[in-house]
Amino acid sequence: MTSMSAREFNQDVSAAKREATHGPVIITDRGKPAFVLLSIKEYDRLREDGNDLVNRMSMDDDIDLDFETLDLNLQVPQL
Repeated sequence: MTSMSAREFNQDVSAAKREATHGPVIITDRGKPAFVLLSIKEYDRLREDGNDLVNRMSMDDDIDLDFETLDLNLQVPQL
């Protein structure tokens, strides 16, 4: 996945669009991911089941996950 700063994006939008044809492009702002540029083909693929993309990505569902913890018994060497 390609990543570029907001400054790089602003300076060369065409390069970002070219990269987006190969996969999502993460655009960072002050070093942190802020936006994702997708091709329309990829966007449509994500929406193909008819659900709104925002709803698909939300974590509003009350999901009950069961998992077992693992006791690793780690020992720290003494110096």
